Amino acid sequence: MITQQPAERRALIGEYVLGLLDEAEAKEVRELIEQDAEAAQMALQWQQHFLELSDQLPPQAPSAQLWQRLQDSLGLTPAVSRVSGWLAWWQSLTTWRLTSAALALALIAALLPELWRSDSVVSSYTVVLQAPGEAAKPGWVVHIDGNGSLRLQPLLQDQIPADRSVQFWTLIDPAIGPRSLGLVEPGKPLQLSAEQIGAVQPGQLFELTLEPAGGSPEDRPTGKVLYIGRAVIASAN
Repeated sequence: MITQQPAERRALIGEYVLGLLDEAEAKEVRELIEQDAEAAQMALQWQQHFLELSDQLPPQAPSAQLWQRLQDSLGLTPAVSRVSGWLAWWQSLTTWRLTSAALALALIAALLPELWRSDSVVSSYTVVLQAPGEAAKPGWVVHIDGNGSLRLQPLLQDQIPADRSVQFWTLIDPAIGPRSLGLVEPGKPLQLSAEQIGAVQPGQLFELTLEPAGGSPEDRPTGKVLYIGRAVIASAN
């Protein structure tokens, strides 16, 4: 039973956003967020809070062993896999907990720079794209390597109406506005060159939106946001 105390409920939703609840508790909180607008707003606030905290962390280079563990946990090591394999992987509660632990280790690495000292320049980024308000339901993962090239990898097989298209966007400066990175075929990876995406910065926004067939008729998103996330430092060269 979910507590009715506002402070305890807020803390519980924060734990859900971080992926720290067991399966039964997560199911209760997920249903609450889907049915209660105030709870959904709390989840969005927690998500934004954690994103802002991660954006403020100074870049640090984890050890080779830690980085390998993070890559293995997030499924970023080079491998040929089917979408169904990704889906089963992410739907595993055990895997989700391991991923949360790996992300926590990454934050610890950033908060304790004396454990990993390096003068290297950060050049790789990861973005976990999630459905708005559903922090424990990633749909896509973006990886930008040291050369600046981008790979968009699906984790789910979405069903998109025949008269609609999925469009990929990025936003660095709200004053300039979003920039289209092209159309995405649901369930299939997308590879973009460094020239196509430009320089990437920590906290840079990426999102997938549902647009009319052929893409947005304007130079900005016009449809529903399907998945959204921010770039976080993954490694240093």
